[in-house]
Amino acid sequence: MIITRTPYRISFFGGGTDYPGWFRQHGGAVLATTINRYCYIHCRLLPPFFEHKSRIVWSRIESVANHSDIAHPSIRAVLQTLQINQGVEIHHNGDLPARSGLGSSSAFTVGLLHAVHSMQGRLVGKRELAKEAIYIEQEVLKENVGVQDQIQTAHGGLNRIEIGRGGEFDVRPISISSERMRQLESRLLLFYTGVARNSSSIAAAQVAAIPDRETELMQLGKLVDEAIGILSGPGELREFGRLLNEGWQIKRSLTDKIAPPFIDEIYNAATSAGADGGKLLGAGGGGFMLFFVEPSRRQAVLEALRRLLLVPFECERQGTHVVFYEPDGFSSSAIAQDHDYLRYGLGDTSGR
Repeated sequence: MIITRTPYRISFFGGGTDYPGWFRQHGGAVLATTINRYCYIHCRLLPPFFEHKSRIVWSRIESVANHSDIAHPSIRAVLQTLQINQGVEIHHNGDLPARSGLGSSSAFTVGLLHAVHSMQGRLVGKRELAKEAIYIEQEVLKENVGVQDQIQTAHGGLNRIEIGRGGEFDVRPISISSERMRQLESRLLLFYTGVARNSSSIAAAQVAAIPDRETELMQLGKLVDEAIGILSGPGELREFGRLLNEGWQIKRSLTDKIAPPFIDEIYNAATSAGADGGKLLGAGGGGFMLFFVEPSRRQAVLEALRRLLLVPFECERQGTHVVFYEPDGFSSSAIAQDHDYLRYGLGDTSGR
């Protein structure tokens, strides 16, 4: 049995520059952090004593005779890409809802890859896990996704991710004191809007708009280093909140699918109550919203958004990791070598 734990992420600045349609011409840069809310993947080889070959448990339960019959696209793609022919049992549990802007789909893919590799006895680094997840989502599943989620959820931490034109990437941790981090965390409020959305379809509209939004995307990219300067410097953190507002106004102008009217209503209510800035996380349309609020205005913002669910969080640094590992002894080689066990061991009453 293998259990992996992979964090969700919050993207502060640079979202949109991590799409291939942009970085292949201009490069990209993102500032993001992972948080202590996680995707858990339980994975084991399934003993060959059942009518079905594999069992998959997510928002539904699947019992399949062939991996090509698995309905969950990421699980099917990972098992087929890694050429896993043995029966498996996979369970997914998440701290937060899917399709909500926190990189949950990529956290799932990264965590599943990590679990399956570990189940096969392979030690794979975080960079390789990120690259494999990007390949699965972009090339196998043909989803309209960028690359920051896979990289960030694999590596963990508060990072500047730089993306080259060829798709190569560099992950640079942002060095700030624990007190500065505490001050930042105390000013960030995360709310769930209650609306899930299909991020790939919304992202498709952003990708289509890239040729006409070069100025805006250049501005979004420049905000990354400006934000890092605020976090790393001795100045007021409040400037970080104001920069979030600037970035949000640019992002929402990319396509009208990003910010439906109810999102504008939430944002206006928060800023009217004292939030310095914020953003809708992910591709847009719904999910989670993040706000930067000075402590003196925190209660007023909480009251203004009392109909929404507040999700407390802290930043984390581990990225994906194995939290439980115990070989189960049902590898194909072990089964072949232990033929007598299979033939006579379970339920055998012949006395042999």
